[in-house]
Amino acid sequence: MDRLHLMSVYVAVVEAEGFAGGARKLHMSPPAVTRAVAALEERLGVKLLNRTTRYVRMTEAGQKYYEDAKRIIALADEADDAALGINAEPRGQLTVTASVLFGRLFIMPGIVEYLRRYPVVEVNALFVDRIVNMLEEGIDVAIRIGDLPDSSYRALRVGSVRRVLCASPDYLAEHGIPQIPDDLTQHHIILARGLNPNNDMRFQYDGQAQTVKLQPLLSVSDNDSAASAAMAGLGITRLLNYQIAEPLRTGQLQIVLGEYESPPVPVHILHREGRHSSAKIRSFVDLMAIRLRAELSLN
Repeated sequence: MDRLHLMSVYVAVVEAEGFAGGARKLHMSPPAVTRAVAALEERLGVKLLNRTTRYVRMTEAGQKYYEDAKRIIALADEADDAALGINAEPRGQLTVTASVLFGRLFIMPGIVEYLRRYPVVEVNALFVDRIVNMLEEGIDVAIRIGDLPDSSYRALRVGSVRRVLCASPDYLAEHGIPQIPDDLTQHHIILARGLNPNNDMRFQYDGQAQTVKLQPLLSVSDNDSAASAAMAGLGITRLLNYQIAEPLRTGQLQIVLGEYESPPVPVHILHREGRHSSAKIRSFVDLMAIRLRAELSLN
């Protein structure tokens, strides 16, 4: 059998967590899929999968082969796209990731526009509040907030967001408006742990950095809860400006200590940097870059 075909069958079985699921995904019969994986193992001389009547699990060699096979298949797809020419119609499956709220606010509207333009593309959107390993999870495009580590992925900067302190007008009327960062030690503090993993809050003024250690009244794991508590008048919280754009616009929240904000956090679009630029990836990145650069809350 063709080696690339065997790789594709193996990847489908792994991702479907079974031969039957892999067969459905590939529109093949289960016996044909079983034979293909067996032929691949015989060709390699190693066991890739441990099988039971209920599930299949990759061996250590199988895990490494899966990662390599995914990369090879992606390169083959990119080569096919390149052979069709720069103006080829985007096609195939595109997997995109972003954080939950950012994805809902900014990426999903872009996906809707993209699919209206290119209805033959199938988009998988993975919106999660964690850093996704693009290679291991088969991600084509990721939108990341924050400084980027060195990597083999191409990064396109499309904007930035600010870390802002905010509180409700009622809270500030009752407790006063802090004038300097040290004043926060006398206030009720709400910490969103995703943005503030510890109790140290950093500020910058006139080129000088300052850190204030705080004792929060409330710590929450998600940003929405922190914003809700602040709008209810419980205290002061720090969030990214896009996360509270609407409450700021309507006056439910107002920014404090704006002159002490730390530098803005960059927003990048990341995608695979292969020998060829896939039409589906290139067209999606181009569309999202235009949309995100036009967002006032990101620039």
